[in-house]
Amino acid sequence: MTPKTSHRRISARAALFTIPLAIAGLLGTTAPAQAAVPDGKPASLTCQGKGIDRTAKVHYRTETFIKAPLRTIWNLQTDVEAWPSWQNPVIPVTMKRLDPGPLRKHSRFQWTIPVPPGMPYPPGDVTIVSTVRQLQPGKCLRWTGPLDGPGGMHIDGVHVWNFVKVPGGVVVRTEESHTGPQVDKDVPGSTEMLGQGLEIWLKDLKTAAENR
Repeated sequence: MTPKTSHRRISARAALFTIPLAIAGLLGTTAPAQAAVPDGKPASLTCQGKGIDRTAKVHYRTETFIKAPLRTIWNLQTDVEAWPSWQNPVIPVTMKRLDPGPLRKHSRFQWTIPVPPGMPYPPGDVTIVSTVRQLQPGKCLRWTGPLDGPGGMHIDGVHVWNFVKVPGGVVVRTEESHTGPQVDKDVPGSTEMLGQGLEIWLKDLKTAAENR
């Protein structure tokens, strides 16, 4: 296997596990700076007091600065069915809202993702039905939802987003956790895949917002 092929397979797995498990939610109350815990690491992100699954072995947090209006960034992030128009996942993703109107608490949306060749799972589609648990307009989002796929694949994820206005733009922070047999048995690899997917998502969001 060439390095290029290996990288593409890792990217495909990242897309398969991350985007689906964008099960995590809408950010909660956000301060200009993240509070720190005694060990010096930032506290977990929250939205209206709720965060990721802190017992999860697989979790990842990252952030980026986006030089664009908060309204532009928020609209891109909450227009679920338009995500494929600005995201560039290795695997094609179909998004469908399961209720009408603006994204809000209790909104549900479905991801459909084909299992790519070379994955250690039977061919078929992965389906995720995400539910918005918390949402504070312009500040945070938190959603949860199970990933189910062929061969008994099952992962539970929680995804949190925070949006903080700063001079010149917005700092977007995101944190996600995954639990389930497919990820728990290979924590280092699963964390790498989750992190890669979240970094790609933030990069695409930054590009889309700054080009508006």
